[in-house]
Amino acid sequence: MVILLIIGGSASQKLAANVAKELGDSLCPIETKKFPDGERYLRIKGEVAEEAVIIQSTGYPQDENLIELLFMIKTLKDMGVEKLKVVIPYFGYGRQEKRFKSGESISAQVIANIIEDAGADEIISVNLHEDSVRDFFNIPTKNISAMEAIAEYIDSISKDPIIIAPDKGALNFAEEIAKILDCSCTYMNKVRLGPDKVETKIADIRCDFSANDPKLAQLNKTEKKVSIDSVKGKEAIIIDDIIATGGTIVNAIGILKDQGAKSVSVCCVHPILVNDAVLKIYAAGAKSIAGTDTLKSEVSCISIAKIIAKSL
Repeated sequence: MVILLIIGGSASQKLAANVAKELGDSLCPIETKKFPDGERYLRIKGEVAEEAVIIQSTGYPQDENLIELLFMIKTLKDMGVEKLKVVIPYFGYGRQEKRFKSGESISAQVIANIIEDAGADEIISVNLHEDSVRDFFNIPTKNISAMEAIAEYIDSISKDPIIIAPDKGALNFAEEIAKILDCSCTYMNKVRLGPDKVETKIADIRCDFSANDPKLAQLNKTEKKVSIDSVKGKEAIIIDDIIATGGTIVNAIGILKDQGAKSVSVCCVHPILVNDAVLKIYAAGAKSIAGTDTLKSEVSCISIAKIIAKSL
């Protein structure tokens, strides 16, 4: 059995330690600091092995974490590591995988190119927002799923859940969890009717929201509200890959509460949670919020260490 050397970057040190513990492999310490002018310093402390694994998310502050990742990759290759796997639990800049307007940078492609050029031999990511990001690499890639860990968590907090995807894009996550837990799932379908109006549907539910007219939004919710047995009295669990501002989740909670859900809990893979998102979600009526440890946050209580360890 090949003994791996695990190196955790500043953004993922606890996760790296847990992965090393799962595998029974060595955890290599690093030294990092920032100079007064803002430049970064990194040193790999200790001997290296033929094979090594870097674990480093490139979430906020994205640029600092990315630079540190590049430093680690190049330094380890310079030190003689022959096979270097790079685990990027959260892939920063991964949501700009195509050019939406003329002149835009395809950020995900640029990041993929520089990581590969630095010397990475294999990339492992967790629930990429767009799986097509893998096409930008010319080295082996894996996009592993955190749903097994999230399903285990859901099973610990609810014995009668219905899994809800807040939009169609998250339906595959809801279906994966529902299959593991042998429970039902559904999704909310958002249709933009105009610049200020969005219609959201879930099964028999039909609710209109007008962004600039709260009174109209409330009227629409009242007049269009339809109770359905699949949600009424159930413990609804909303699942998404990324929660950033929380706006989509807040809307989903409102609809589910209106339709008689017994409770609404929220789970995600990548808890970015900006602009008071946690407060907004709880204020909307969420019973709990949980994310995985792909990113460090106050709700990162679901560890994906076992899932990463299996992928190595």
